[in-house]
Amino acid sequence: METKKVAIVGYNRIPFARMNTAYSEKGNQDLLLASLNGLIDRYQLKGKLLGEVAGGAVIKHISESNLIRETVMNTSLDPATPACDLQQACDTGIEAAIYIGSKIALGQIESGIACGVEAMSNIPFESSPRLRKALLKANKEKSVFGKLKQLLSPKLKDWMPIPYKGQEPKTGLVMGEHTEITAKYYKISREDQDELAFRSHQNMAKAYDEGFFDDMITPAFGLEKDNNLRRDTSLEKLSQLKPAFDKQNGTLTAGNSTPFTDGASAILLASEEWAKANDLPILAYITFSEIAGIEYVENRQNLLLAPVFAADRMLRKAGMNLEDFDYYEIHEAFAAQVLATLKIWENDDLAKQFGLEKALGKVDRNKLNVKGSSLAAAHPFAATGGRIIATLAKLLNEKGSGKGFISICAARGQGVTMILEK
Repeated sequence: METKKVAIVGYNRIPFARMNTAYSEKGNQDLLLASLNGLIDRYQLKGKLLGEVAGGAVIKHISESNLIRETVMNTSLDPATPACDLQQACDTGIEAAIYIGSKIALGQIESGIACGVEAMSNIPFESSPRLRKALLKANKEKSVFGKLKQLLSPKLKDWMPIPYKGQEPKTGLVMGEHTEITAKYYKISREDQDELAFRSHQNMAKAYDEGFFDDMITPAFGLEKDNNLRRDTSLEKLSQLKPAFDKQNGTLTAGNSTPFTDGASAILLASEEWAKANDLPILAYITFSEIAGIEYVENRQNLLLAPVFAADRMLRKAGMNLEDFDYYEIHEAFAAQVLATLKIWENDDLAKQFGLEKALGKVDRNKLNVKGSSLAAAHPFAATGGRIIATLAKLLNEKGSGKGFISICAARGQGVTMILEK
């Protein structure tokens, strides 16, 4: 069976906002709807029946079990457009693109949207098991006295909401604590981390000034630009920040780590035939992708290093080398995680520790995250993949030809890589 080429023909996102700032009163559907409406308006999709819309949020309320379909039905797309929710931690946005792209490649659909959203400002709280059981029992009681008796059974401490901490269940550590271990194990210096963060802000500020994001971002709820971007930051300012996770001997700070973030993004994918029929330009093609997992409970330094495996498998399937790309987009969850990944790819001894035959190669730093990445834009978990795919597709389209490499790490020891070509 001959597969179809998967084209990226459009993109849109809303500005990303640090948690509890511009979008503090907005939920997942509000943010996703703003991103989808911007995409629909930009590419004249009103009334169109698409093959499918897929995406998700890493953290949802119980009422959002059909978040994507509910949001699609509030847009001006043909309401017969089907939709589904999926979730793979920080890989969610790019996994949605793989899902939609695979259906296009197989001829099952001709067009689709991959999307992702995160409303960390409205994150749901957990309740204690004792309180949850009491509430369920109270709901079944017929009399007011019976309901009151059940409601009075939990202790005072049981009524306290349990906030989201983002801990890995298998280790009890949050991602930053794992990455502190990564930085120490792979000898990633504080200076190198701060340098990477500084360059991310510089590159993104320059991209805004050049108008690179003008046709990529729809203003939303009074916000026009990513509000995590720090134009006035400097290596000196970054060096003065205190460690955020290991207070005594740590190197990860608020400056070289991403904050909790609100935001949404969407990518329009299609077959070549659909793109031509709808008079849409082919910005780039998705040609290869790979998902990988990694053991991180015994080897706690490796939580965010699954892209080491994903890149190796993907490059072998593609018959390419790591040096073959014009641009590299590596998600900056933490500067230390980016630098550790690069170090492993570039070092034979470290690569062999991961079971690779040899180092994958060296990434030209002048081709890395040239328009800034997550340390500057910030990181709404499920929306980051769409931002990165859009940035790389536009870079390749402006160049007119070439290849681009994407790498995104995720919680639970997972990671994804992708190749775009023009």
